Amino acid sequence: MKIIVAIIWEIALKIKLTKKQKIILGVVLGLVALIAILKVSRYFVEKSASAGQTTYIVRKETYENVIQIAGTVSAAKSQTLQSLNDGNVVGVYKKEGDYVKAGDLIVQLDDTEQQYNLANLDYEISVARQNQTAGKLKLMETQRISLVRKVENRKIVATFDGVIADLDVDPGDYLEAKDSIGTLVNTDYLTADVEIAETDVSKLKIGQKVEFTFPAYSGEVYGTLDSYPAIGEVTSRGATVVNATVRIDDVPDGILPNFSFTGKIQITEPETKLVVERYAIGHDKGTAFVEIIGRDGKTTKVEVSVEPYGLEYVNVLSGLNGGEMLKAQSNASKSGRMSVSKKGQKANKNNKNQQNQMPMGAGGPPPF
Repeated sequence: MKIIVAIIWEIALKIKLTKKQKIILGVVLGLVALIAILKVSRYFVEKSASAGQTTYIVRKETYENVIQIAGTVSAAKSQTLQSLNDGNVVGVYKKEGDYVKAGDLIVQLDDTEQQYNLANLDYEISVARQNQTAGKLKLMETQRISLVRKVENRKIVATFDGVIADLDVDPGDYLEAKDSIGTLVNTDYLTADVEIAETDVSKLKIGQKVEFTFPAYSGEVYGTLDSYPAIGEVTSRGATVVNATVRIDDVPDGILPNFSFTGKIQITEPETKLVVERYAIGHDKGTAFVEIIGRDGKTTKVEVSVEPYGLEYVNVLSGLNGGEMLKAQSNASKSGRMSVSKKGQKANKNNKNQQNQMPMGAGGPPPF
C-alpha cells in the first residue's frame, strides 16, 4: 500500500498542479492509506483471535471413594515380662531376639523357700494318708495348691509363641514385684486402632481393603478392616468418632511394631473417568455434542453422552477416548457478571437515549 501511494504521489509531482490541488491530493492519499492500514490490522487481529480460540483437553482421572486414616501399628500380641514377687534372679534362659513358645521359662527367681515349704507339706500329706485322717488331708491338699502357685510365681514364662523384643536382666539382679524386665511380642500380624468420623461409619464393612503408607518403608502394604464397635466415642476435641481396628497379615520385614503410617480404607473400587470442562459441550435439539480439533486444525462434530462432575466439569460416558482437544462451545461465566437479554439491552438503550435528551435544569442528569 505504501508503494502504491508513493507511485501516485510521484506521478502527481510530475503533473503540473497548483499548490492547493497538491494539498488536497496529499490529504486524500493519506486517508486512503489510513483506511487500508486499519483493514489490514483488523484482518490480522481476527486471524489471531481465531488461531487462539479457547480449547479444552479431555483427560482421564481416577476417582477414589476412600476414608483417610493414620496411626501406629501394634504387634498381634504383646506381653510385658515382669516379676510377680520380690527376689534374686538365679537364672536367665533366653536372650533378646530369641523365638520362644508358650510356657518356655525365660527368667527364674530364687524359690528355695517356696520349694522347702512345698516339700514339707508333701511329707505331712504322706503321713496324714497313713493315719487315714480324711478331713485333715483335704485341708492339706488345698494348701498344696497354694504352695505350688507360689513356686510358679517365682518364674517368668512366655504366655504365647513369639519373639523377645527386649530383655534387660542378669543373674544376681534383685527384682521387686511388678518390675518390668522386657517385652515379648508376636508379629505374625500387626493391628492398629484408627479413628473414623461418625459421618463415614455407615460406609464401613468388615474385610474392606486398606492401603498403608509407612515413612520407614518404600513398598506397598495392604491390609483389611478387622473390626469396629457399635458405639461411638467423643474425643477431647469434641468430635464423635468410632475406633476401628485395621490389620496387616502379610507383614514386610522392614515394618516393626509402633511404626507410624497413613492410609486409606477403600470403600469401592477406583473408577477411571473422562473429565472435561462443561464449556466444551454443546447441545443441539437435546443431544450433547463436541467438536474435536484435529492436527490439521479442522473440527469434527461428535455426539457424546455426559453427566455432571462437580460444578465446572462433566464426566464423558461415551463418544470420546481421552486426550482429544475440543473446541469451546460456550464461554466460562465470570463471577459478578450479569447476562442481559436482547430485549433488556434494547430497553436499557432507550432509557439511556431518553436521559441524554433531557434538557439541563429539567431535573435530569446532564447529557454524557
